[in-house]
Amino acid sequence: MKALVTGSTGFVGAAVTRCLLERGVDVRVLVRRDSDLRNLEGLKVEQAYGDLRDVASLRLALAGCRQLYHVAAHYALWAPDPQIFYDINVTGTHNLMEAARDSGVERIVYTSTIGAIGLPPGGGAGSEETPVSLKQMVGHYKRSKFLAEQEVRKLARAGLPVVIVNPSAPVGARDIKPTPTGQVIVDFMKGRMPAYIETGMNLVDVDDVAVGHRLAMEKGRIGERYILGNRNLMLREVFAILSRLTGVPAPTIKLPRWSILPLAYANQWLADYVTHRPPRIPLEGVKMAKYVMHYDCSKALRELGLPQTPVEVALEKAVRWFRDHSYA
Repeated sequence: MKALVTGSTGFVGAAVTRCLLERGVDVRVLVRRDSDLRNLEGLKVEQAYGDLRDVASLRLALAGCRQLYHVAAHYALWAPDPQIFYDINVTGTHNLMEAARDSGVERIVYTSTIGAIGLPPGGGAGSEETPVSLKQMVGHYKRSKFLAEQEVRKLARAGLPVVIVNPSAPVGARDIKPTPTGQVIVDFMKGRMPAYIETGMNLVDVDDVAVGHRLAMEKGRIGERYILGNRNLMLREVFAILSRLTGVPAPTIKLPRWSILPLAYANQWLADYVTHRPPRIPLEGVKMAKYVMHYDCSKALRELGLPQTPVEVALEKAVRWFRDHSYA
């Protein structure tokens, strides 16, 4: 059994790759010539060079593969040119899905995002069935992933054998970039969190997310989507856990969101027109903080058997890895 994994050099993709190798799957990974390959060091994988925007390279990479895990995405809260989100996340996904269909791939798992799942307007946990629209998507990353998921669902209705997974906020080892969630942990460990804006999130061990991908391939229903998450927490609760793990005091000053918005807009302007580097205070992150992003993960537990490693263990893995690799 040979499977192609895209995004294998990233946080979730690397965990998926390792999970498949542990199960004896023959893994081929799609990488670019300039990819950071640190997360693949020591792994027995076949490398195929290509790009989601290059259809010919995708067809070559898929040759002989019976399964496809499409984990790759442009994941960031800011980019110098926002078009990259749509070129990679939307057009690139369409290119790959069509190439997989034409190549006769038997089964596909597509990695969407929790951001494409709706939240009840009156509060409470969102589920796979909670209505949501493009207008509710904050920022180019979420908008592009929402549009990509809609494209995948349309192809599934037309017969493409694809299952969709929506990871919440994964934490753990090998977050090399790091992801926005990982950056919060690093900033906390460095004592850069004197104050905070309260928000809610759903945390999950990245290794559980990886197992969830494999289970979706084995058990998931075609065209369905599954939230791969674990525990709903408020940010102050995450900081309390991190404080116990690191000895760093948790911030006690809670700021109203409106007080940070002007700084976020100023940071965005500087990033766009002066520094051309990611803003220190991401505007999209501040805008998203108004939403308590809590979710009901029971469908994945019930239908897939998604594991639920305690989030304290997942955060401890992240803290240890960041510390061992001199991030903090």
